[in-house]
Formats: sequence, structure tokens, C-alpha cells
Amino acid sequence: MRLPKNRTVFWNLAKSSLPQKTQNIISNQILLTRFSSTKKSSKQPNLLPYHVLPLEETLTRFMTSVEPFLTSEELKHQTIITQEFLKKEGKDLQILLENTGNKERNWLAHRWLKAAYLQYRSPVTVFVSPGMTFPKQQFNDAQSFIEYTSKVIFGLGEFNNMVQADKIPIVKMGKLELDNSQFGKVFGTCRIPKRGTDDIVYNPCADYVVVIYKNHFYKLHIYDSNGELIATDSLAEELKNIIAKEPKFGVPYGVLSTDSRDNWAEAYEHLSNYPRNRDAIKSIQGAMFTVSLDECTKTKEGEDAEELILSLIHGNGSKVNSGNRWMDKTIQLVLNPNGNVGFTYEHSPAEGQPIAMMMDYVVKKIKEDPNFGKGGSTNTTPAEKIEFCPLNECIEQWLVIAQKNLDKLVNNLQMKVLKFDGYGKDFIKKQRLGPDSFIQIALQLAFYRMHAEPAAQYESAHLRIFDGGRTETIRSCSNESVDFCRSMQNVKFTDQDRAEKLRKAVAEHQLYAKLALQGKGVDRHLFGLKLMALENGLPIPEFFSSPGFIRSSNFRVSTSQVATKYEAFMGYGPLVDDGYGCCYNPREHDIILAISSWRYCEITDPLKFSNILEKSFYQMRAVLENCSDTTKNFSNPKSKL
Repeated sequence: MRLPKNRTVFWNLAKSSLPQKTQNIISNQILLTRFSSTKKSSKQPNLLPYHVLPLEETLTRFMTSVEPFLTSEELKHQTIITQEFLKKEGKDLQILLENTGNKERNWLAHRWLKAAYLQYRSPVTVFVSPGMTFPKQQFNDAQSFIEYTSKVIFGLGEFNNMVQADKIPIVKMGKLELDNSQFGKVFGTCRIPKRGTDDIVYNPCADYVVVIYKNHFYKLHIYDSNGELIATDSLAEELKNIIAKEPKFGVPYGVLSTDSRDNWAEAYEHLSNYPRNRDAIKSIQGAMFTVSLDECTKTKEGEDAEELILSLIHGNGSKVNSGNRWMDKTIQLVLNPNGNVGFTYEHSPAEGQPIAMMMDYVVKKIKEDPNFGKGGSTNTTPAEKIEFCPLNECIEQWLVIAQKNLDKLVNNLQMKVLKFDGYGKDFIKKQRLGPDSFIQIALQLAFYRMHAEPAAQYESAHLRIFDGGRTETIRSCSNESVDFCRSMQNVKFTDQDRAEKLRKAVAEHQLYAKLALQGKGVDRHLFGLKLMALENGLPIPEFFSSPGFIRSSNFRVSTSQVATKYEAFMGYGPLVDDGYGCCYNPREHDIILAISSWRYCEITDPLKFSNILEKSFYQMRAVLENCSDTTKNFSNPKSKL
């Protein structure tokens, strides 16, 4: 069934052609669509199909990327393993992958969704779902808090209307269009816990949100019967009514969704044994998004930014606001009377930039128009409480387990937010350097100084020039970046030497980033080859357990740029036990970075890393300013790839 783009047209058609009972069913559970790997025709026919690179090209690039992590003897051994792989097992797997690629427009997308997300068994909390902050708010009283909440809900409704009407501008990279399909996969989407492999459902025509307050769930329609958005004043009244009805806390069912996927899957089965619970869960899953009205919390002096991002990532524990969540929902809008506002978003269907664009849109609308949302419909439907069955002993035990696991996770995650105000993109661009690559090299320098060795460093690059494209890995650590880091630690080098090495390191990163954006990185191709072995019942080649492969893909620094002009940022947990997570927002005159690590790891410390990173930023500026003429004679190094 193909839906009309205009929501109002859809509803009018439905009313005129369907029995009332059917209309009600559609209204309550619109298009609860089970995930399928079958690729539908794209709305953008000019998008590229995802390719299969020549194996020799990928392995040549792979060998260059592993050099910083191997001794000379290990590199010789790795060369032998890689050459054998190219001639034997790799050659056979490449044929299988090419045959698969010829049959599918994007052989990677659905496999990546399944392997990287739906089969991932750790909790989505911390391990998968990032937090995206709004600028800090100042609420004078409960009324201002509710009014702001209603405006954000209205703004997200407007953004959803743009998505449904295909009005999100198509951006180009050179002459190539970027895929906009991710925008249509976030509203109404929900992950479903299953043993072994989760499901994901899409509800693209959902017309309500689920408000969570003191662990109670309420279904709130934000469109009227004609498909028009409800005015903010009317939404605010419904929010006040919900708050007034619930003086006591309810059962924190949302905590179950914070646990490991297999634990949650088993608890989900027990919870779903009862018809009332099944209906309650489907109502939550079918919402456009959830709205968590949190209990007010106080922050320690000087830790406002850390408290903000942690409240979005995990809710600060079972005794604070973690029960006021449903972590499977792609978009959770979280608001606290203390001024902390943002999104928690489940990463499976989309990357971070669409989420940041939503935040930008809403913040801009509210900031520029004091009457924003007041012109909507006043034809409201009273909010309806979503009722679960009384708590039984089995579910209570699962709640105890989930609360214990969550609180341990909350205690283990450390976060430091660095708001570096020494300079921003303005200074870096004046030096004729790419801001993203410059920041990547600064992160490597900080890690090298702190740990006396280079780190395999991950940065995500979008693959949106391809139909349904997700991400490729930018392997940020290079021979050139290590050479620069060593020069900064060695007094024998002059600032002239260091500046030249810095420029070479930045240029090398820019080159790899450009290749990754074109789908010419290393990691997704190798991922596809390994999957061909698994899908065809073949043994996994020795290459995938070789020192070069293991060390170069053990990303001790996991990074991503999520840019916005506002004082906002994204944050997430580390990828490995002895590593850091770092998401950053480079603005014109400052850089905001959210740095995470695990408390149980004795060698990592986000506060210390942040301090060293800040010093690195200043010292890199000093090196460039002391040698401001280096741009005249410098040209990008020729690629070795």
C-alpha cells in the first residue's frame, strides 16, 4: 500500500473508503511494518548502487593502515598473510561478494543493520544509543517547562511533516546526490527485543506521541482528525493534565529496556504473555516518539554539561530517571525542569546528523518565533493512559536484574565535556587546513602523549551517495600522524619541522576521508568478505585473526563529528574496554567535545585526556603560528594507496 505524501489527504481517503472499525485499527496501529531486507524502489533514482571494490585495492590500503601498529617483523608476517589471503580464500570470497553485489542494489545496508545492530547483544543503553543535547534552557516555573515541551513536540511534528512531504532538501556531494532515506526511518520507528536477533518496526504514519512521567505512559495525539498539528497551548493543557493525574511513581517498566538485549528479550516475552501488556507495548512502539518528563535533579558545581549528556545517555540510574524511558524507541525526547533537554536516540535505523538537524530546526523555530505553534488546531483528543497489568513476581525479578545491571553500567561510565574556546573552525581554516582532520590529529596527539603509543582511531564517514548507504570507517591513524605525534615529543624537532608534519598528517587524513565517503575504505569491504564466509558455511580465513587486522580494528578512540551552530553536542560510550568515545561539534570560534571512558579501566581517564587534549590544541596552534609561512611551500603528499 503506497501512502499519499499529504497526511490530510491520506486521512480523508481513509475516512471515505474504509469501515469505521478499520479506520480505528489503522489509527491505533498504523503500518506496524516488520523489517525486511527487500529493497524498495528509491525516491531518488540518481543515487548510486553500492559497489564491491577490487580486492587488491582494498588490501593495499589495508596494509598501509596497519603499519603504525606493527613492528618490522610483524609487518613482514602480515604481508605474507595478506598476500596468501589475496591469492586464495580472499579471491573466492570476493567472487561470492561480487555475485551478491550484482543481485542487490546495496548488499551492505541490510547486512550492516543486522550484524552491527540487531544482532548486537549488549544493552543499547550506553553501548549503542547516543545522547544529543539541546542548548541549556532556563525554566522559571512549571508552566514555562510545560510550554517549552509543547513547542518542541510541535516543532518535531512540523519536521515530520516535511519528511512525509519529501521537503527535506537534497544535498549534493560534488555532482552526486546524498540519500535522504534516513529521515524517513526515525519517526515512528522502534526496535523489538528478540533472542539472538532483534527486529525493527516502522510506523511512518503515526500521529501520536507517548508521554512518560513518573514511569507512567500516556498516549497523546498531536494531530487532529484532519491531520493538522495540535496547537502548543492545547498540547500544554494535556501535558498539565497528565502531570496532575500522577502524584506517585509507577512501575519502572522502562528499566527493562536498558538491559542486555537477551535479558530484555526474555523479560519481553513474559511481559507480552498478557493481552493488556501486549496492547500497551504496541502503543509505545507505534508512537512517533516518546517524551520523557523527568524528575528535577541537581548537578554538582561545574558539571552541568556532563550531567546533561549522561541524563540523555542513561537517565542517571534506576533511582533517578532511567525508568522514565523506553530505550527501544528511535527518538526519545527528554526534558528536565532543571533545563536539561535533548534526545536519546536508538542508533539502528539512522546516523547522528539527521537527529542534529531536527534539533537545529526546532531550536531555530522556537528562538525566532515567540508565537511558534500557537496557530495549530485546538481539536484535541484527551491523553489516554497506557495501562499495564499489575506487576507479577516474574517481571519483578527481571526488573531487579535490570536495575542492578543498569546501576553498574551508570557507575562505570565516565564523561568529561571539553568546551575548548581557544579557537574554532575560523583559525583552522585560516591555516588552510580542514577542521575535521585537524581535530582528528589533535585527538591522536593527546592519546599518544597520555599512553605513549598510537591508537587505532575510528571516525564514521557517511555513505549517502549510495542508495540506502550508512557508514564507512575512516582509519584516522596513519604513518604521517604518528610521525607528527613523535615530533611533538622530541626536542630535536623544530616548530618548522612539526608544522610540516602536521600538515602532512592532516592531508593524509583528508585523503582517507575522501576515499571513505566514496565507499573506498577498508572496513566495510572486509566485513562483506567475512560475511560471505559465514553465509556460505566456509571457514573464517586466518587473515581475520592476524595481528594487523586485530590491532587496526581495535578502535581505542571512537570518534564522530556531529555539527550544529548551537551550543549543543552529542555523546556516547567507548567502543572498547581500554578506549575512549569522543563526539565533537566544531563551531566557528570554539570546539565542544564529549569524552567518555570506563571507570573500571585503570589506564583511561577522560578528565586527564581532556586536559592533555586542550594543551594539544594550544600547542598545535603555536606550532602553526610560529611557522605561518609553511602554507606557501606545502602541497598535499602523493597518495601511497
